[in-house]
Amino acid sequence: MEHDSAMTDQPLEGGIETSTIDGETVVTMWGAVDAALRAAASEAMTYLASHEGPVVFDVARVTFIDSSGLAFVLQGYMLGKEAGTPVTLRDPGPEVLRVLEMIGMADTIPVVRTAGSAAR
Repeated sequence: MEHDSAMTDQPLEGGIETSTIDGETVVTMWGAVDAALRAAASEAMTYLASHEGPVVFDVARVTFIDSSGLAFVLQGYMLGKEAGTPVTLRDPGPEVLRVLEMIGMADTIPVVRTAGSAAR
């Protein structure tokens, strides 16, 4: 039986994908979000700039985020702020919260917890 490791296990490599669901632009991030994802981050930023409505950064499966990954999230937040569009972080884990805390941004981007996520 085959299984999709990106959906069931902790992925080894990171990724960024964008979609529009119920009028929200959802940026799903997973694994290690670092400089290796620069091209994917650039594509996602283009997508964000061309779509209206609330933006959700789904970071539940992020296991590592460096300064370039964080810069991507913050650029998305600033783009939304300039456009008057709400931007939220969905289910951030300890790694994402720790990095945001380190740079003094922990209380800047609103956090949303889904029913299936444990408060971390």
